Amino acid sequence: MIDKKTLVLVASPKPYRYAYKAVEMLLDNDMTVVAYGRRPGKIRDLNFTTELSPIDDLHTISLYLNPMNQVPFYDYIASLNPKRVIFNPGTENKELQNMLDSLKIEWEEACTLVLLATKQY
Repeated sequence: MIDKKTLVLVASPKPYRYAYKAVEMLLDNDMTVVAYGRRPGKIRDLNFTTELSPIDDLHTISLYLNPMNQVPFYDYIASLNPKRVIFNPGTENKELQNMLDSLKIEWEEACTLVLLATKQY
């Protein structure tokens, strides 16, 4: 699979959370992963970033935030200019999707875990 640098927004250090599983599966598929966490955390050797810093050559943002909690991240997401944003189940947000359309950023309502498992990532 081609490396598609991915930001997981917001990562969790709890193994039962889907965001955690997504980070693990991305790493298993040799993707470059940036994991943003609200608090410091770690999955394997990957430390979470807790600052909204620029990310060069970002391909994908995989969202694990409900629509209400996405609002403070709108400007950050736009500033990163990713090639696509994945709205995982429960994160669907027409307001953000309309904003992405206006910025010509692709988005899809999908599951990162399924996309990786079926080699469609």
